[in-house]
Order: sequence, then structure tokens, then C-alpha cells
Amino acid sequence: MIRKYALMLLLFFLLFSSLSNATVKIKGKQEQKVVITTAHTALVYLVDSNSQLQQIYLGSKLSSPSLYRDVNADFRNENPTLGMGFPTGGATYLNEPAMEVCHADGNMSLLLNVQQVETKKINDNITQTEIIMKDPAYSFWVTLHFDSYYKEDIISTWTTIHHNEQGNVTLDRFASAFINIYWDKTYLTHFYGEYEKEMEMNTAKLQPGIFSIQSKLGVRTACNYNPSFFISPNATVSENDGEVFAGTLAYSGNFNIQFEQLKLNIDMGNSLRIIPGINAYASHYPLKAGQTFTTPKFIFSYTQKGLGQISRNFHHWAVDYGIYNGHQKRLTLLNNWEATYFDYDQDKLVKLFDGAKKLGVDLFLLDDGWFGNQYPRNSSNAGLGDWQADKKKLPDGIGFLARQATAKGLKFGIWIEPEMVNPSSQLYKQHPDWVMTAPNRPLHLYRTQLVLDLINPAVQDFVFGVIDSLMKQAPSISYMKWDCNRSMDNAYSPYLGKNQAGLYIKYTEAYYKVLDRIRSKYPNLQMMLCASGGGRVEYGALKYFQEFWPSDNTYPVDRIRLQWATSIFYPALTICNHVTAAGRESLKYKMDVAMSGKLGFDVDVDKMSESDLELARKTVDNYHKYQSVINYGDLYRLISPYSTNFSSLMYVDSTKSKAVLFAYSMETMGQDTWPVWHLTGLDPHKNYRIHEINLPSDGSPHFQQDGQIFSGETLISQGLKWFLKHKEQSAVLVLEAV
Repeated sequence: MIRKYALMLLLFFLLFSSLSNATVKIKGKQEQKVVITTAHTALVYLVDSNSQLQQIYLGSKLSSPSLYRDVNADFRNENPTLGMGFPTGGATYLNEPAMEVCHADGNMSLLLNVQQVETKKINDNITQTEIIMKDPAYSFWVTLHFDSYYKEDIISTWTTIHHNEQGNVTLDRFASAFINIYWDKTYLTHFYGEYEKEMEMNTAKLQPGIFSIQSKLGVRTACNYNPSFFISPNATVSENDGEVFAGTLAYSGNFNIQFEQLKLNIDMGNSLRIIPGINAYASHYPLKAGQTFTTPKFIFSYTQKGLGQISRNFHHWAVDYGIYNGHQKRLTLLNNWEATYFDYDQDKLVKLFDGAKKLGVDLFLLDDGWFGNQYPRNSSNAGLGDWQADKKKLPDGIGFLARQATAKGLKFGIWIEPEMVNPSSQLYKQHPDWVMTAPNRPLHLYRTQLVLDLINPAVQDFVFGVIDSLMKQAPSISYMKWDCNRSMDNAYSPYLGKNQAGLYIKYTEAYYKVLDRIRSKYPNLQMMLCASGGGRVEYGALKYFQEFWPSDNTYPVDRIRLQWATSIFYPALTICNHVTAAGRESLKYKMDVAMSGKLGFDVDVDKMSESDLELARKTVDNYHKYQSVINYGDLYRLISPYSTNFSSLMYVDSTKSKAVLFAYSMETMGQDTWPVWHLTGLDPHKNYRIHEINLPSDGSPHFQQDGQIFSGETLISQGLKWFLKHKEQSAVLVLEAV
């Protein structure tokens, strides 16, 4: 009986494997559909009778694969480029291609025929699809990879390229994907900005022609444009309904996301072509025979349930797959920067530890200024590159500080900027050949510093050694803030010499290589991405980092808008929000704003009044109490700060039993119309008791119905009455099912 049962299990396993893992070889003139699905979305390709890949559908998932049809079947032979899945340059396709190459024999045309399609079920949630294509005249292959995440309604796609030609093939263009959208009108929202004005949102109707979101900065490449966007057929996108397609490129180097809007096009009809990938600017890449070139992942989601659903899709995916150790508890912290700047010593820092204890935070973060001896880091003009503790400031070293923090019940963190160097440093004097700067050009400093040539393996060892040495000196270091305060200009790698091809790409590859080494040796170290504020807010680096610093702008009203925009693609636990001296608002207001992400402080605790310190400690305790809801709950953006003088958002736990609701008034005036406040996201069949938190000991709740019970149905349909009637007021409400 046992043997019979075991045999049945084996047969079931073999049957399941055969159904979930399949390889289809394309033969002759037969057509073959490739259906890539999540719980609610489908991306469908057709391998036509000429072995060409055509995209025939992108939208809501249908009940059966057989229902997806080629609506342009009658025109396919006449217009073979109508909806190409991955068009190439140099041959018969005359618009923006996904790929351009120069073969070893000098031929600049590329054709790709589909040879094989492989589907593999990785687990119950992830299915991997590979479409393998080859140039019929050359030993040149391109594989399109798709990972579909069923529960999250996310698809991640990227490309690998290899060849066996007799000599190098030069890659001139290398997209990660090529997406066709067929809407009558398309409105694009993208994110732009500058230092202290990151993640500004702009929405505009795409006109016929090409629009591009791109970066040529080399490093901290998301400073001016974030590699994320969403599109809709409507000018205004609702949080709760409406068609939206959203995507982001997971890459820390130069990127280019192109939108080619075609109108009245005889060959290709009316359509939008989205082409995301590495920026080809100054990046001709010589690929040797047998080598593989891998493009970054383009991650996208589609829904008909509005922008809020898009955000929840990305947040769920990010926690499990997109960020490093997504389920690792985030640490609240006190940073010394605004309390001391460069002016501190060992005794002063140890006293600041007491302030961190009074606040009740988890960690003390030592910021810039702790290193350099011959060229001490007393300003931004010197010391970068000399990562040894300043003996005058810290005679007992970093290890002593870490031990003192541990003795006081605190974790210890430290600031670094290992990719950069000041000319006033021992490192620069010893290794001027380690600096990225063009020959025969004047040395160009930005923020008094230069970029190290990370392409050089010796420099990679040095950068890894900065982290490795600190961890050996102080094994209890729990956190590092990795900064990057300038872009790359006069770009030239002394290590590459006369062969500068692919410099920008090779720098990014080297950056990831160093991070791979760090993560291999220090898997539990928490790290923050910082780059003149939000210069590295993107999923390429978040593969190695737990969180990021979105901006040096900590003015609370500015932060409300910044954090709102950032939350569209990035979950709360990645967005570091610090309470600082910036802004005239009350401490309570600042803390309520910061609490909606990952809470931190950058204040001089000794200058706080007893009442402020008491309120701060209460707020930190509340954050710890409800951190799991804020960090991992579903986000519902309720009232937009872009369309009103108010803002509100809410996090709801997975069982809809607990929620944390944030509400802010901003530049409100007496004649304002108070917003309609419907608490979308609750369970209509549950009842919720509402109470206000973060209140001073002598203060009464702003929310006059504090402690009362409401039905979820009432809160969703009728909502609450807005109660913050004055400028720069805030409230945090907790809803618990009863």
C-alpha cells in the first residue's frame, strides 16, 4: 500500500513538472502563442509564420489562454512591424529599435528569429519564461527573460546577449524590453528634480514623436530623473480605479526610457512604444565571443484599479523580491549631523548616546567627519579616501565608540563615502591614477571631490576594504550610511587606458561586484543609500540596500509631497524620514510626518524641552508599537497634497484588523473647502475603534470622536469629517477592529 501511494505521488509530481515546465521549439511556418500571466494581468506574444515575435496583448487576464487573439491577423503579412515584440536596427525596421549591433564582419543589420520558448515554474508564485532568438545569418543570440509574480501582479523582464562570431560584436543599443501600448491618448507621469527637490511629478499628454527620461550622470544617476513612470489613457489617474501601466528600471548607471508615440503610421498604426534600458550614450560595448551581456531588469505592473493598486503591487513585490532583506526589522535612529556637523570629539559623541537612549531609538548613527589624520576631515574639503579614525577626535577609535553604544543598549552605525576622494588626502597623493578624470583636461572638482576609478580591481579591493576594515575594528556595527555626493564628468578610466568603450556600464558592473562581496561577507549589515539626497532611489541598488535617504530637504510640508510621490513605487520601510530643525512647524508635526515612513531623528536632544522630549519618546514608542503596520501594511493614499492643502494616507494590515491613519493640514486658509475623507482599504464588515496617538501629556485629541467605534462600511462610504482646520496641524489615528 505504501509503495502504491509513493508511486502515485511520483506520477503526480512528474505530471505536474511536465505541465509547469515546458520547452517549445519553433519549427517551420507554424504560429505559436506565448502567454505570460499573473493573477490579474497577461502579456501575450505571437511567434508568427516567419518566426518573428509579435506582441498581441497586454491587459487584464482572460479566463483561458485560447481567448487571446491576434486582432491584426489580416494585416500581419502586410505590416510585419505592426506590433513587434523586440524590433532590431539596421534591417527593415525604421523606427526606434530595441537593439543595434555591429557584427564582427562590420554588418550593422540585425535580424532575430524565435528559435525556442521555455517556461519554468520556479515556485507557486513565480513563473519564468524565456524566448530564445537567433540571427539566421550569424551565431548571435538574444534571450528575452520574463519572471511573472502571480500574487503581486508584477512582471520583471530583461535581456541576455551572446555570440560565437569570429571577433568582437559591438553592442550599440541594448534595451531591457520593448512594450507596445494601444490607447487613443496616453498621459505620462514621470519624476524629475534637483538637489532638495527630488521626485517632483509631471503629467503630460504624449505627442507624436519621442520623449525620453534619461541620465548621463554616471553615478547617483537618479538625481535629476528617477527611472520610474506610469501612464494612463486619462489625464487624471484615480487612486482607486482606472487603467494604469507603471514601470521602473532597476539600474544604478546611466539609463534611458524612451516613449515613441506613433500616429497615422502606415506600417505600425497608432501605438506607443516603451523602450527601457541602459543609456547607449558613450557606451559602445565590445562583446567577445562566448561572453554574455545582461541588461538590467525592467519591472512593470498593469491594473484597471487605479494608482493605489499599482503601488501596493510594487510594495508587496519589493518586500519579498526587490530590496535586500525586506523582512529585516528597520532601525529607528539618532544621527549626530545636525547636532554637531564636523565639530565633535569622542567625549561629545558618547554623551550624545544618552540622547539616543532618552528618545528610545534603536541606533546611533555617526555621520561625516570621523576620519583623516594627515588631512583631517574637518570640512568637506579634505580627508575623503583616508578611512582611518581621526586620532585627535577619536583617540580610542571606532571600536571604542561601538562598544560604548552597546554598553548603553544601542546599536551603532557609521557614515561612509567610499567611491569618492578629495585631492587633499593621502589616498590621492599615493594613487592619482585611481581617479576618473580625462587626460589633457583641467581637474574638475564638484563638492571638492572626485570619483574613484572603480573599474580598476585594485580600487574595488580598496572600497570593499573600507567596509571590511570598519567591521573588523568594530564587529558590532549594525548600520552603514553609504553616501555618493557627486556625478561623473570628464569621464575616463586610467585602468582602461585607450580602450574606454563601455566605461559607464563597466563602472556600474564594478559597483555591483563590490556590493556582492560585501553582502556575501556581511549579510546582516543594514545599509542606507544616500547620494546628495535621492540620487540612488532605484531598485538596482536596493538589491543590496535596505533603505534610502530620499532628500536632504527635511522641511515637513515639502516632505509630505516628496514622500507621497516616492511611495508610488517604493514601500514605507525603504523611505528614511528624519525629524530635524528644518521648518517652523511644531515638533509633533515633524514627527507625525516622519513617522509615515522609516522614523529617524537628526536633532540635538540636549536642546529639547522636557515636554518635547517626553512627546518624542512617546512617538518613538508608538512607532515601534505600530511599525509592522506602517512598514508592511497596504498603503492607501486618501487625500492628495498635490490637489488640496491637505494630505492623508493610511496603512492597513493584511487582515484589515488594524490601521494607522496619518492626516496633515498644510498651507490651509480659512476659506478652504474641507476634503472628503473616505477610508478606502478597511473591511466593510468589521467595526473599528479609533483613537489618536502622539499626543502631549497635557493635550487633548484633535479628533473629537476619539475612542468611538465606527463600522468599516460607514468609514468607507460616508468617511470621517475633516477636523484639522488650522495651518500645519497633524494627527495620527489608530484603527483597531473590535
